[in-house]
Amino acid sequence: MKSYIEERAVEVARFMIHTNATVRETAKKFGISKSTVHKDITDRVEKIDPELARSVRQVLEVNKAERHIRGGMATREKYLKKAYR
Repeated sequence: MKSYIEERAVEVARFMIHTNATVRETAKKFGISKSTVHKDITDRVEKIDPELARSVRQVLEVNKAERHIRGGMATREKYLKKAYR
């Protein structure tokens, strides 16, 4: 694996841990795809730093558990905006 990819994977993982960012937010911040973020934090970081991988996996699990709430809030906002037009 190229060193810049390893560096990016570690940087992405640290960003997610420190900010509790979602995969989508992280992808936007780093200018990469959601698929790349996911591959970085699930595959590449595991090979580089297993402890860091465990920490970022916890953030992923929390985000996954909260995903339905964020989606519901977005839908609510959408229909509230339509009601006031």
